Amino acid sequence: MISAQSLAIDAPAVVEQITHAIRTQVLGTLRRRGVVVGVSGGVDSAVVTALCVRALGADRVLALLMPERDSSEDALRLGREVANTLGVETLVEDITPALEGLNCYRRQEEAIRQVFPEYGKGWRCKLSLPPFLEGERLNIFQLTVQEPGGTRHTSRLPASAYLQLVAATNFKQRVRKLLEYYHADRLHRAVVGTPNRLEYDQGFFVKQGDGAADLKPIAHLYKTQVYALAECLGIPEEVRRRPPTTDTFSLPQTQEEFFFSLPYAQMDLCLYAHDHGVPEDETASALGLTPRQVVAVYRDIEAKRRSTRYLHEPPLLVQPVREG
Repeated sequence: MISAQSLAIDAPAVVEQITHAIRTQVLGTLRRRGVVVGVSGGVDSAVVTALCVRALGADRVLALLMPERDSSEDALRLGREVANTLGVETLVEDITPALEGLNCYRRQEEAIRQVFPEYGKGWRCKLSLPPFLEGERLNIFQLTVQEPGGTRHTSRLPASAYLQLVAATNFKQRVRKLLEYYHADRLHRAVVGTPNRLEYDQGFFVKQGDGAADLKPIAHLYKTQVYALAECLGIPEEVRRRPPTTDTFSLPQTQEEFFFSLPYAQMDLCLYAHDHGVPEDETASALGLTPRQVVAVYRDIEAKRRSTRYLHEPPLLVQPVREG
């Protein structure tokens, strides 16, 4: 019978396994002196940073904090707290000027004004999907904008506006990755990625942005398991209590409303059940859902795998160039 115990792990043993892998991969396979980690204030980057400290020592880990004008204040504060708790060197790189130079914000506003022509200074926005469990849902993103006075409006986006808004927003992840590799090159270090299994499997990352890294030490772990490691590693409690967020748009936004079908604990179990052939009715009983809802989640898992397969693809060649 599937239950939360299906994802239970021996956290100290997993920590030992991952730290051994990081040490071997960084110092052996990649032949680098240490690592650079982009720290966001979230639990995934906190756990990865802590694992790298365990594997390599704090003096070989650089924590990069890369806020921009739409970032929440909590992200920078909690990122600093994580770095200070772990005793690692910290650098703050405000990427707002770079994004302004690339016209990121202007391009976002142009896309939004296709739907809300009055959108401008003092307004805020976010993208979201309709609630999954409220009847049948189409995976069509909705744009929510908030006037300076607080009034909100929500509308579907035409394809051209949606694609431009996402393309412009992706500058944020890609600029951050440029800085990670700048400091990695400068220090002869490797760049460590922070996706968990849900994000990696379902394509919740930007190609050549947060999807780029030299190693991804927690990509095999469900989000639930990452939280178990966070407790084992002594990650600050406020970071462990913080709901998973995107911290991408100017309005607060959870990962659930932006991308995933369900809260992470349910989504973890659905992904596990789907991949282990657990019948829909058994999964539904364990999660307090209806079999029809579980069928919809299973279909959504497969749909995301198909639509984001491109993100996992390396550059395509006509013929192999080098073996091994």
